[in-house]
Amino acid sequence: MKAVVVHGAGDLRIDHLPDPEPGPGEVLVAMEWGGICGSDLAYWRHGRSGTAILRHPMVLGHEVAGRVVRPGPGVEGYEPGLPVTVHPALTVGDAALPDRIAGRTNLHPHVRYFGSAAFDPHTDGGFSELRAVPARQLRPLPEGVGTREGALAEPLAVALHAVRRAGDLRGRRVLVNGAGPIGSLVVAAAGLAGAAGVTAADIADSSLAVARALGADDLRNTAAGDALPDDVEVVFEASGAPGALGPVLRATARGGTLVQVGNLPGAPAPAALGDLVSREITWIGSYRFVEEITDALGALRGGLDLSPLVTHVFDLDDAAEALAVAADRSTGSSKVLLRLGTERDAYSSK
Repeated sequence: MKAVVVHGAGDLRIDHLPDPEPGPGEVLVAMEWGGICGSDLAYWRHGRSGTAILRHPMVLGHEVAGRVVRPGPGVEGYEPGLPVTVHPALTVGDAALPDRIAGRTNLHPHVRYFGSAAFDPHTDGGFSELRAVPARQLRPLPEGVGTREGALAEPLAVALHAVRRAGDLRGRRVLVNGAGPIGSLVVAAAGLAGAAGVTAADIADSSLAVARALGADDLRNTAAGDALPDDVEVVFEASGAPGALGPVLRATARGGTLVQVGNLPGAPAPAALGDLVSREITWIGSYRFVEEITDALGALRGGLDLSPLVTHVFDLDDAAEALAVAADRSTGSSKVLLRLGTERDAYSSK
């Protein structure tokens, strides 16, 4: 089979790997679609993502969907052809979480994630024609939700988790700073949560256009001189740019809530944080998700249209070009998808 493998910083290859066989508790899946995420770009550009350092070649990709080829020993309920998406997180060990974070498995100290170099050996992702996946990580797609949409369930779950961290949004206006793929999905998630309106801010008109299509009713291009709104009760910071924190904190109302969705650098970086104290702002982190992928599939089944998010589609063989487009904001890209296979693959006898 073919797979998108990162060998080091700037070294991306389409490798031919042995076809996997599903072991006990696993299901062989023919992958059809994959979405490129910021961590995929980080491994490709820098050989690391946050504190996870690439030490060996690794298959990229954690936003994936496909169809069952066949279940492995001991697995029932996964018939050939069943469309599925993947919850990319798998906790390691049976250590109980402290009471204060009971049930928040995204905060488990040891999590293997699709396409992650956090452990050695690394955990291969799903940018491949075939993948043996533990059955407990699979989520069947609802009727009417195709595998292309199913590949968007994982990033939508990230956005839904961030909105849930903010509390009740019904009737409240919110600000989303950073209208990349996750920020635009936060716009959509805030609308689903009953927000009275959403202001989206970014430095690119193309990103703001996607945010508008997903429900933003007020757009601010900060690169063009637009100011952020004042006294916003709930703010989502989705850019991950330390330089944005000062203006975003100033835009947050006194006693308001700021949810940090964008990944901040793991190294020291200058940021103006004075308003955090003087305005008594509650600053909340939001990391991946727990089981919001189920809510994401429910939203897609209910008719949530995420098609404006997808700006580019490439075949697996063109993955290098796809990552380059996703990394270059001048291309107008938002979510870039890889076509990993076709429906026909799911019924092969491999």
